[in-house]
Amino acid sequence: MPTVDGIICGACLSHPPAFDATRSAFRYALPVDRLVQALKFGHQLALAQFLAESLRESAANPPIPVDLALALPLSESRLRQRGFNQALEIARPLARACGWSLSAWGYRRIIDTTPQTSLPWKARQRNVRGAFECDLDLTGMSVVVIDDVMTTGATLNEFARVLKQHGAARVTNLVAARAVKD
Repeated sequence: MPTVDGIICGACLSHPPAFDATRSAFRYALPVDRLVQALKFGHQLALAQFLAESLRESAANPPIPVDLALALPLSESRLRQRGFNQALEIARPLARACGWSLSAWGYRRIIDTTPQTSLPWKARQRNVRGAFECDLDLTGMSVVVIDDVMTTGATLNEFARVLKQHGAARVTNLVAARAVKD
């Protein structure tokens, strides 16, 4: 959760996630939630550029060490249904602007899970368990995972767990918007 000066939040101290840090450009609330939904469900792909530009500032202050950038993958059926991966649409201009190497291959979502938004917070972790595979050798790498929204963090946590199994030394999430419990 958001903290002063980027110190580790209480939730992460009590239950350390597989990822090392998360940065977001915005809080997932009006009007940003509508922008994200317009990108994701309204096919307003031009919004990906705006979200990428907003994330660039989050990535730069302080700078994140990045050996490789990845976009959180969608399942094949969700990708066919939507026609694009909104995380990849954000990641492309962000990686280009930051000079990062971006891979869209070598990792995938192998289980078409129930959409996380339809589940209670505690069920989300079970829902995504085993949902990802990775063929990349990430030994010693600092990896940045780019996504549109982080709610509970369960999906990003599971993906980070798999990336660390494949050698990633550090996994940092960069999300356009972060849901915050009030």
